[in-house]
Amino acid sequence: MLNSTSSSLSYFILDAYEDIGLLRYCYFVITAMLYLAIVTVNTSLIVVICLNRSLHEPMYIFLCSLFLNELYGSTGLFPFLLVQILSDIHTVSAPFCFLQIFCLYTYGSIEVCNLAIMSYDRYLAICFPLQYNLLMTFNKAVILIIVLWLYSFVKFLITLSLNISLTLCGNAINSLFCRNYLVVKLACSDTKVNNIYGLFGIVLSVLVPLLPILYSYNKILKICLSGSKQMRQKAFSTCIPHIASLLNFTFGCCFEILQSRFDMSSVPSVLRIILSLYLFIIQPLMNPIMFGLQLSKIRKTCKNVLCYKRLAEC
Repeated sequence: MLNSTSSSLSYFILDAYEDIGLLRYCYFVITAMLYLAIVTVNTSLIVVICLNRSLHEPMYIFLCSLFLNELYGSTGLFPFLLVQILSDIHTVSAPFCFLQIFCLYTYGSIEVCNLAIMSYDRYLAICFPLQYNLLMTFNKAVILIIVLWLYSFVKFLITLSLNISLTLCGNAINSLFCRNYLVVKLACSDTKVNNIYGLFGIVLSVLVPLLPILYSYNKILKICLSGSKQMRQKAFSTCIPHIASLLNFTFGCCFEILQSRFDMSSVPSVLRIILSLYLFIIQPLMNPIMFGLQLSKIRKTCKNVLCYKRLAEC
């Protein structure tokens, strides 16, 4: 343990890594392949949406923001994991640790806010189909995206500034990467302000996005129950990817809370690793696949691009 303040602390020790010997190369290849898959599928769909003018609609702009966030969160974690897997000494500099906390927590906030805005967009499209183009324009969609990213950045900049000012009585973190709660647990100074803002931050991160989600799906459900069979099928097919993404994100957050707040020493190490990385692996992989397969415009555009490439090669 190291007695110091966080402002003069030079590094943290990550205790969750074990001596895995030659298996490290197997883990490295698996992690690298997962990161490559995440980058490939998300980047491909961002390019497809940006280059195809028929996809320059609010729904696809929100999807583009979602895929961009998957790249942002994955890049904040996976390159770091690859370095740590091959390293014999599992340490991380204090500035990088705080930067990683900022990246991963803003990723989570942007994700849920983006899903909240997408649920509201679906509500407008299903409940007000004739007025939709007036209620949700391209410019409004862009403004909403800018606001949700700034909202998340500002919220966690405050959290980061409070953490940096803490006096820490240790530098060992039982995790594969830096977690906000585990760093705060090392503090031997008063954390009352951090705890109060932490609870306030939970309200801002959970309740604020949850309200438009509940409101939107309540209205969509009412429309579906009173509408025709064709209306129900259209609403169902449109909302399936969004609901699946939302549920998966909720599971990932629950696993993250379990890892950070409770003693998991009795749980097998492989299961602990899966739980700790679940949110950052499944969500970035599932979103582009789910939305890409479910939304017909994206499917058709991808098919056209592939067919064009094959014809060009011939």
